[in-house]
Amino acid sequence: MQPKPPQSPMPPMSAEGGLSAGDQAICDSLIAGGSKTFHAASLLLPRPYRRAARALYAFCRTADDLVDDGEAGIPGELEACEALRRRLDRVYSGAPLSRPADRALASVVRAHCLPRELPEAMIEGFEWDCEGRRYRTLDDLLDYAARVAGVVGVMMSAIMGRREPSVLVRAGELGLAMQLTNIARDVGEDARRGRIYLPLDWLAQARIDPEEFLARPRMSSQLAEVVRQLLFAADRYYESGLKGVPALPAACRPAIRAAGLAYRAIGSNIARNDYDSVTMRAHTGTSKKLALLAWSGATAFFPLPIPARAPHPSIRAMVERTAVEASPPSGLDAQMGRFIDLLSSFEERHRLRSAQRIGYAR
Repeated sequence: MQPKPPQSPMPPMSAEGGLSAGDQAICDSLIAGGSKTFHAASLLLPRPYRRAARALYAFCRTADDLVDDGEAGIPGELEACEALRRRLDRVYSGAPLSRPADRALASVVRAHCLPRELPEAMIEGFEWDCEGRRYRTLDDLLDYAARVAGVVGVMMSAIMGRREPSVLVRAGELGLAMQLTNIARDVGEDARRGRIYLPLDWLAQARIDPEEFLARPRMSSQLAEVVRQLLFAADRYYESGLKGVPALPAACRPAIRAAGLAYRAIGSNIARNDYDSVTMRAHTGTSKKLALLAWSGATAFFPLPIPARAPHPSIRAMVERTAVEASPPSGLDAQMGRFIDLLSSFEERHRLRSAQRIGYAR
């Protein structure tokens, strides 16, 4: 078992230690090619945080690719997951394999004391994919989303030096929201790969047979309603997740807010497409991303009240392993409340009016 993180706030450290310029360049290229949204948002991070975030992304990306596409000498998907665990053994023993992504993760683990349970949870989520696991309820689906995306939010918060339980919960919930958006966007693509993530009880209520849908993916008004429900669930987690952004280091807030808003905009685009995620694939265009980047820089300092509701159990377990207690932020952030809350309320009212015009919220 790995030692617990120190019981006092750790100052954030650079992830550059031990990471060569060549390894960093590979991490940069992986995020640039793998996710235009995250790459654009990462440009707003200060250099040490940006390097750590891209190093973390590099391992997550290569791990996902290994499970999906395989590798010479690894016969199957579940064997790939076991290979990833062996690679984690090396990372956490301080002797990573001679691979850029492994050395990158080792540098982040060393600099930020990430508990092994966090990347382990991600590998467990990959295993669920390999098993073809399906999810009966939304809660079941959130268990999966926490492992493949919520955990990334928790790790990012720790990298930024914020390990208070309330902040980690919000970071994890933002990850949940993004993963639910991914699932809503990729319904047709996943089906053509033999995978289905939509809650089975929702499909049953809509009278959609999962096997028939996988055999012949097609769009219908019933499926549109299921996708709408999923986006509605995602929106609740965007609401709470984005409220944690003002608790992050000031220099990091625009990037995280931009990433969250860009993914949320994908949901709005799906709604504009009449929730058709089978014949269409929604995305956020470059001009929209630039606008969101600018808006994020202007609004990321708004101190919003952080909800007190209990986190989803899957997020709670990650938070308990990672959290340390710390004093709440003070100074300028705490003094701008009244004016900034007013602007934030205006933004939320505008978003809800826009959503209602396209039938997204009810």
